[in-house]
Amino acid sequence: MFTFRDYYQNEVSLSFSKHPFSNDPRHVWVICRYDNKWLLTKHRDRGLEFPGGKVEQGENAEEAAVREVMEETGGVIRDIHYIGQYHVAGKAGHVVKNVYYAEVEKLEEQETYYETEGPVLLEAIPRNVKFNPNYSFIMKDDVLKYCMEKLETTSN
Repeated sequence: MFTFRDYYQNEVSLSFSKHPFSNDPRHVWVICRYDNKWLLTKHRDRGLEFPGGKVEQGENAEEAAVREVMEETGGVIRDIHYIGQYHVAGKAGHVVKNVYYAEVEKLEEQETYYETEGPVLLEAIPRNVKFNPNYSFIMKDDVLKYCMEKLETTSN
C-alpha cells in the first residue's frame, strides 16, 4: 500500500490488491496503449490525461472503463487488466477509483468525444509531467508513477 498527497494535497492511498477500498467503485482510470504508443485524451479543461470517469448505473467498473476509453478516444479495447485501486480522502468527499491497463485494437472516429478533444498518441510520458501545464492534475500525483512502475515490472 502506498500513501501520498495528490496535486490538491488530498491524502491518497493506492493498492495493487483486488478491491481493497470498495467492491463497487464509482470511478475508473485507464492507462492505454495503442500501436506501441500511449493513448491519452485531451480534456477541455484539465489538459492531457488517460481516459476515465464515472461508473454509470447498470454497469460495473470494467464496463465503465471500456466505455470511457471509447467515448473519450474512440479506442476499441482488445485486452483490459485491473492494476489496482486508490482512495482519495478529499476535502469535498471520498473517491474510490479502479485503475486498469488496456491494449487498444483500433481507434474509431467519434462524432463527439464528450468533454474531451479526442485521442492523443505519445511515444512517452514526459519525465516532467508533474510540472507540465499541458497535463491534467490526474497525471501529476504518484498514482501514475506507481502504476507505471507496476506495469513495467509485470511486463518484464
